[in-house]
Amino acid sequence: MAKELTPEEFMANRSRKDFLAEGNPKSNIKKVIAVMSGKGGVGKSMVASELAVALNAAGKKVGILDADITGPSIPKAFRLREISANEDGMLPAETLLGVKVMSLNLLMEDETTPVIWRGPVISGTVKQFWTDVVWGDLDVLIIDMPPGTGDVPLTVFQSIPVDGAVIVTSPQELVAMIVEKAVRMAQEMNIPVLGLIENMSYVRCTHCGKPIYVFGESHVEDIADRYGIEVLEKIPLDPVLAQASDEGKIETTGVPYFEQAAERILQQLAEQR
Repeated sequence: MAKELTPEEFMANRSRKDFLAEGNPKSNIKKVIAVMSGKGGVGKSMVASELAVALNAAGKKVGILDADITGPSIPKAFRLREISANEDGMLPAETLLGVKVMSLNLLMEDETTPVIWRGPVISGTVKQFWTDVVWGDLDVLIIDMPPGTGDVPLTVFQSIPVDGAVIVTSPQELVAMIVEKAVRMAQEMNIPVLGLIENMSYVRCTHCGKPIYVFGESHVEDIADRYGIEVLEKIPLDPVLAQASDEGKIETTGVPYFEQAAERILQQLAEQR
């Protein structure tokens, strides 16, 4: 069984692989990306979903591991209902265009049933989604993390060979302050930060086309400069995207916001040794 380490122990032993959990023998995953945020309510799961769609459109085989156990929303965004299993393990659900998804909500009879579990049980479930799920051949596995820097992010960074983190934020100064905690956690755990995505950055005026900054001035460039990372994209508040998420049609909206971010992420992953 993989050994649980403190952040300090993890940093000191990052080159050792013996504490990483082994994936399913039938899984062949080339790269793993964690999508995280300092706090909830910034649209992290929507960003994770749309990044998966953009990477899939770029010709990559993509999966999403929904690690937000108490607030899973990935299945609804893709209108997925259930999974199956065979003698090798659990089989992820597949979206219309072939993105593979594993989420606790796919195992629940009622998607509104609350998950009232303590941290160790939640963390153990996330680890099982790595060890017991037959992902098959994937170019990229996206892990949709719960908000914050608690048990699950620590378990993911310790147990799964994460190649990089994408951090989601929004323009408010309070959020900008908290998102630095996520940046620093990734860096302290020796996980490369691939970049920041600012969601709800602005609203495009339907009459003149100019951006309206309803949540105030952006601080994302300040954070990026302070930590030497890049801003991958600024995503507007778009009712089309919001409606598509609610209706399970996030895969077919055709919004262009994530194409550049997906391209830059692939470039950075390709440059890794």
